[in-house]
Amino acid sequence: MFSHDVCITFLAIAWLIPHSQAAACEPIRIPLCRSMPWNMTKMPNHLHHSTQANAVLAIEQFEGLLGTGCSPDLLFFLCAMYAPICTIDFQHEPIKPCKSVCERARGGCEPVMRRYNHTWPESLACQELPVYDRGVCISPEAIVKAESPDNPYYQDPARCSPDRCRCKTVRLGLKTYLKNNYNYVIRARVRMVRSLSAVVEVREVLKASLVHIPRDTVTLYYSSACLCPPLSPGDDYLIMGYENEERSRLLLIEGSVAQKWKDRMGRKVKRWDQALKDQSRVGVGRGGGGAKRSRH
Repeated sequence: MFSHDVCITFLAIAWLIPHSQAAACEPIRIPLCRSMPWNMTKMPNHLHHSTQANAVLAIEQFEGLLGTGCSPDLLFFLCAMYAPICTIDFQHEPIKPCKSVCERARGGCEPVMRRYNHTWPESLACQELPVYDRGVCISPEAIVKAESPDNPYYQDPARCSPDRCRCKTVRLGLKTYLKNNYNYVIRARVRMVRSLSAVVEVREVLKASLVHIPRDTVTLYYSSACLCPPLSPGDDYLIMGYENEERSRLLLIEGSVAQKWKDRMGRKVKRWDQALKDQSRVGVGRGGGGAKRSRH
């Protein structure tokens, strides 16, 4: 896959596009594809969606599959189909993903789909896609960094590279727990960290609110390219965060906590949660709300 420490990259030909000539291109507004190394697309896409609003509804059906981490190429492939890269040279026929990218995504994910009695969609068939050395197509290997600030799609890496992020340390304790009123608390093993999300295997649910948390693989969503709090694949963590009720998502955002798991943490959290409930009851008795908060 392409490097995640490059916030915005682009095909070499793309940074030569003048602003006035790129009128047919439009900024990507599909949330799943905003982390891609291109930020301009054109509708209709390769699946014949006439607007990005229609494309959003279609691509979101793959969120569960993406959450399994079945293929590092899946998100790139889907975005190349649903939000194809737009350049001045290919406005009439947007660039397709390479056949090899599709085959890698399908090879990793179709076995997972079959376990749930699904097959790879015919609309995403690989056989009609171009081969890298025989036609124009896009693949992670073909992406190059747009170095020049003259590139209209260039963003200063100093402002958005995860290497430049400074995550604030949230001290874990009763005071923090009572103040932040987390929607969920889990013990989980990190399977994969992506550009805007992390895939974890839930070992224990210590607290849950409106979003159901299975003891299974789930996706946690960051709100920016700065992956705070940071997570390391293979390690077990105590994770405290918030939820997006409307989209049934678990969030890792400002104020969230992720600390390496220690056995005594579970008992501490249960004591803290009881103290929070006691505090809420006192608040209600005095006319306070004591309501949980969620982030959207």
